[in-house]
Amino acid sequence: MRIAFIATGGFDPSGRDVVPALVWLVERLARRHDVHVFVTHYHPEPRTYPFAGASVHDIGRADGLPGLRRIRVLARLKRAIEEAGSFDLLHAYWGIPSSLAASIGARLGIPVIATLDSGELVSLDDIGYGLQRRWIDRRAVAAAAGGAARITVCTSYMARMAAQAGIRADVVPIGVDPRLFPPARPSDGPPWRLLRVASINPVKDHAMLLRAMAVVVDRESRVHLDIVGVDTLNGSVQALARELGVGAHVTFHGFQPVDALAGFHAGAHAHVVSSRHEAANVATLEAAAAGVATVGTAVGYVADWAPQGRSVAVPVGDHRALASAIVEVLHDRPRRERVAAAAREWTLAHDADWSARRFEALYAAIVNVKVRS
Repeated sequence: MRIAFIATGGFDPSGRDVVPALVWLVERLARRHDVHVFVTHYHPEPRTYPFAGASVHDIGRADGLPGLRRIRVLARLKRAIEEAGSFDLLHAYWGIPSSLAASIGARLGIPVIATLDSGELVSLDDIGYGLQRRWIDRRAVAAAAGGAARITVCTSYMARMAAQAGIRADVVPIGVDPRLFPPARPSDGPPWRLLRVASINPVKDHAMLLRAMAVVVDRESRVHLDIVGVDTLNGSVQALARELGVGAHVTFHGFQPVDALAGFHAGAHAHVVSSRHEAANVATLEAAAAGVATVGTAVGYVADWAPQGRSVAVPVGDHRALASAIVEVLHDRPRRERVAAAAREWTLAHDADWSARRFEALYAAIVNVKVRS
C-alpha cells in the first residue's frame, strides 16, 4: 500500500525533535509499505528528506491568523499529497491534521484514518488547553470525526471521552520499542528515586507534583525526583521547587534523547504522572517496558491500568493523594513489583510491532486489500 501519514511535526531529521512512538510506528510500516510522512508545522521552508525508511515531506510553516493559516496549510498539504502521487489511504495524527486529511480525502477520494491522541476532546480554560475551547477547533475536530473512515485512540480513557462526544473510536495503543528500555533493577531504597518524563507545561501540572513532593519529603526525606523534559514555563517550576523547600530533592535534566532515558529508568523506584489530561502518555509505556511502576493521576494509561493493578491512580489535581500513593508504593516493595510486572507484561504485548500490525489490518480493511502475513 501507499500510505500518507500526516502530523504536525515529530520527524525532525536530526532525531532531536521527534515523537518516538510515531517514528517507531512509521519505521515498521515502511518495512512493508510505501510510506510518505507529511509534516504541516515544523520547518520554516518546505523540504523533503528520507527518515525511518519513509519519505518525509515538510510543507513549511504557514503564517497568518488561525483561520487563514489553516486555509493555507490545507492548500499546501493537498498540493504536496497530489505531487507525491496517488495514495491508498491517509492516516492523520492529532486533531487539526485529521481535519485537514478529512477535507483532502473527500476531495481526492482517498479514505482517511484519524488518530486522536492529545487534547482534542477536552477544554481546560484556566490553562488554555484543549481543542474544545474555541469554535474553530471544535469544528475541526467534528470535521475529522465526520470525514474519517475510522477514528482511533490509544486508551479506553480517551474512547470514553469520544463516546460522550458522539464519536465511535477504535482503541489502538501506539506502542514503544522495548529494546530501548531494558528492565531496570535499582537497589532497594532508601534512598528512593522518582522519575517524571514530560515537557514542563501547564497540562503536565508539575506544580502539583512539586507540592506532592513537599508532602513526600516531610514523610520520607531520603527521596529524590528526576524531572526530564523541555521547560516551556521559563523556570517558574524550578522557582516553585525552591519556594516549597524541595529544591535539594529535585533535579531538572531538561530535554534528553530517547536513548538516554534507559539510564534514568535504571535507577528509578517509581515513575510519576501528575497530568491534568493525557490521551495516553507514552512515558508510562516506556516506564512499564523498563519494569518501573507508575503512580499518577487517573488519566490515559494510568486510568486504564489501575483497575487491573498495572498502575496506581489518584484523582487529578490531588497532590496529597499523590504523595500518599508514592510513599505507600515506595515502602511496599512486593506491591511495587507486582504493579511493574503487570504493566510490563501488557506493554510488551502491545509494543511497536503490535501497533504496526494492528494499523496495517485497519488499513487493509478500509482499502479492501489483502495484507501479506
